Amino acid sequence: MDSLILDFSSPWWYVPVIALGACVGSFLNVVIYRVPLGLSVNEPKRSFCPKCRAAIPWWHNLPLISWLLLRGRCASCQANISFRYWLVEMITALLFAATWHQHSAIAAPLLFLCLALMVAITFIDAEHQIIPLVLTTIGSLAAVGFSCFDSGLLHFMEPLTEPAPWWHGLRDSALGWILGFFGLWSVVLLGKLFLGKKVIAFDKATAWEVVDAATDQDPLMFRCDGDDIPWYDLFYRKSDRLILECAEITIDHMPHGAGTLIIRAEEITLPDGNIVALESIKSFSGTTTRATIPREAMGMGDPHLLGMIGAIFGGPSVLFTVGASAVYALVAAAMGRIGFGKPLPYGPFLVLGALTWMFGGWRLWQMYLQWTMGY
Repeated sequence: MDSLILDFSSPWWYVPVIALGACVGSFLNVVIYRVPLGLSVNEPKRSFCPKCRAAIPWWHNLPLISWLLLRGRCASCQANISFRYWLVEMITALLFAATWHQHSAIAAPLLFLCLALMVAITFIDAEHQIIPLVLTTIGSLAAVGFSCFDSGLLHFMEPLTEPAPWWHGLRDSALGWILGFFGLWSVVLLGKLFLGKKVIAFDKATAWEVVDAATDQDPLMFRCDGDDIPWYDLFYRKSDRLILECAEITIDHMPHGAGTLIIRAEEITLPDGNIVALESIKSFSGTTTRATIPREAMGMGDPHLLGMIGAIFGGPSVLFTVGASAVYALVAAAMGRIGFGKPLPYGPFLVLGALTWMFGGWRLWQMYLQWTMGY
């Protein structure tokens, strides 16, 4: 009977785990590309070149290998293939290996699934500033369901000494989701109340313009003072307004005077009170001395992501993740010199905070509680 028990401590297990991670990463590239565009991840079944749309045969789609052999180019049209494809495969493979090294084989399936979701969310949010609800829902439901069978991930700081009733794990996982979702949701509501707009005064009249979308998949852009802001970041709600105190206004190469210009998602109000539909305008620009920009403190995808993290690791992880993610975000904002209204997607930093907790950050939290509260 003992011979039938698998020896998960053997280092040979890292080979299939890393291979699995690379293959999952290859699929995640499909998710990252297609889901934000509303495309099916199943049809077409075979990956294709985003440039020439040619189907990619399996021997040109080997995880980690094909991109290097093809030198980052499509075999059909020689168009550049983003380094992101190889990076996603490598990151996923390394995360799977680190998880296998540090956590139990019982918890590995749930962690592999949730890590895959976090990688997809990170790259989607970084590129599109959205977190698809379907991804966080899958992770939350899987975590809550798994907690009924094994609740070890919920008790890093206080490992269980004896088996607990199944509903204890369900309770702790559900409470972690509630704390994560509603805790950050309250931040979103407060952000709308106190940070719903940003006022910038310029020393001199500064040029601005509305830039047409390059393709059907790209948004309109508002360009001012060297920064481009996607239209969907400016007009998150129907009530959002971009207000410009203009020294001059030009529509379709015709001057329209100066004064207060009000821009909404689909129309503009000129200083004389006339309302013009944006779809009827071919070009739109001017100069401004003062801008009032609508903005969101945070999107609603972030509370769902933190809820998923709480469902996986429990309530204490939520507090740690929020604190760690704030530090990561501040460092990134300082290094990136985030400027005029430029959005900073928060999802990747929540993921970094959760990974920090998962790979040992909980020990720091435990030490902090012992030091401050005698926990």
